[in-house]
This record gives sequence, structure tokens and C-alpha cells, in this order.
Amino acid sequence: MNQISNDLVSNQAVSNQAASSQIVSPGEPLRFAKPHRVAFIQSSWHREIVESCRHAFLQEAAVLGIPETQVGLFEVPGAYEIPLHAQLLAKTGRYTAIVAAALVVDGGIYRHEFVASTVVNALMQVQLQTEVPIFSAVLTPQQFHEHAAHVDFFRQHFATKGQEVAQACARTLYSLDYLGSQVAAGID
Repeated sequence: MNQISNDLVSNQAVSNQAASSQIVSPGEPLRFAKPHRVAFIQSSWHREIVESCRHAFLQEAAVLGIPETQVGLFEVPGAYEIPLHAQLLAKTGRYTAIVAAALVVDGGIYRHEFVASTVVNALMQVQLQTEVPIFSAVLTPQQFHEHAAHVDFFRQHFATKGQEVAQACARTLYSLDYLGSQVAAGID
């Protein structure tokens, strides 16, 4: 009985130590338990805008400990093609995370909202089926016109989204590393 108590106390100490090591200051690289490889899938529609997301993602991911050499880049014609590519990439086992980026604006108001919703819902299904985390920067603005002011605004907006999705991706991978070590050690 005493051995069980000692084991529980020991496991709790390990758990508390691991939890405290999970706190990382913003801007510091994360110390991953293993190297991670990320797939970045982007739509080619409105490429000049969506590319700002990719560039910001790559820059922020590198700061957080995922170098550009560990990111595979894939381009598809439109947002609707992203989920199938995400599923096929997840099934390869080569990627520990997948990021999707697209600007969905074509068609009437109901059509582009339907497309964006369909894409995001399909990405969630792929994530749950494959257990590979998938992050979305698939955006659909209420109003978009192809003039300089809107293009510049959305280019900057996508750069911000690129940084945010890199942070979400890196922190999720870090958390999953921690969770995996807890599961392997039998700690809850």
C-alpha cells in the first residue's frame, strides 16, 4: 500500500513538473519533444492576399521552433479542394499538423459562406478521423471588392492570421507532445 502511495506522489510530482515546464513566454521558441513537420495548404485564388498568410506563418513558426525546412507547401486551385488534400497528407503520416489558408469571396453572399463553412467542417472531420491537428485560416469576408484598399486591408489581415495560426499550431503541437508523454507515463 505504501508503494502505491509513493508511486502516486512520484507521478504527481512528475505531472506538476511537466505542467510547470509547459509555461513559455511569448516569443520564445518552444522545446518540442520531437521534431514536427507541418503541411501548409493554400488556395491559389487571391494568391497575392493568401501568400501574406503563408509568409507570416513561416516567419512566426520559425520563431516558435518550427523551421521553414520542416514546412511542406502545397497549393490547390480553390478552397473547396483543401479538405481532400489535407486528408491525403494526414494519411501519409509525414505531417504532425496541417494548416489551410484561403480567401473565399466569389459568388453571392450565400455561396461563399457555404463554401467556407463546408471547407471548415470538412477539415474538422479530417482532423477527428486522422488525429492530425488541422488549423484553418480559411476566411470569408462580408464584403470584398478588388480595389487597392480592400486588397491591402486583407493582405495585412491575412498576415495577422498567419501569425495567429502559427502560434496556435506550435502551441497545440507542444501541448500534444506533453499530453503524449503523460499518456505514455500513465499520468492523468
